[in-house]
Amino acid sequence: MEFAYSLGILAILLLLWIAFKANVKPLKFLGNIVIKGAIGALFLFLLNLFGNQYSLHVPINLATSFIAGLLGIPGVCALAAIQLWILS
Repeated sequence: MEFAYSLGILAILLLLWIAFKANVKPLKFLGNIVIKGAIGALFLFLLNLFGNQYSLHVPINLATSFIAGLLGIPGVCALAAIQLWILS
């Protein structure tokens, strides 16, 4: 029984060592993408809030959030233009 516990502790320590030695760049990249998507959703929310006076509504979903987040204000303007002139 004592050997099994020792082996389990060694396995957990090995997994923790591998986890801390792992490359952190992909995790930073994914975190950056998620944050930009959230900022894009906030931009779209504000656009819908103020665009309601002009009957402008851009749906907030993953695609539009990431477009608005990655491209910033020009992306929000492009989504609004697409909504006004192409989809309406």
